[in-house]
Amino acid sequence: MATLLWIIAVILVVSGIVALFRRQFLWGVVLIVVGLLVGPGGVSLFT
Repeated sequence: MATLLWIIAVILVVSGIVALFRRQFLWGVVLIVVGLLVGPGGVSLFT
């Protein structure tokens, strides 16, 4: 389960960075914050 959360978090953060490069700043920041919250190193939503 932790591996799956880590993979989802990485995908969210990478897509947030891509959104920032496309000048979609609000969407990019939201994706990065959600990715950090979901990741096993952050405050997981499932525990």
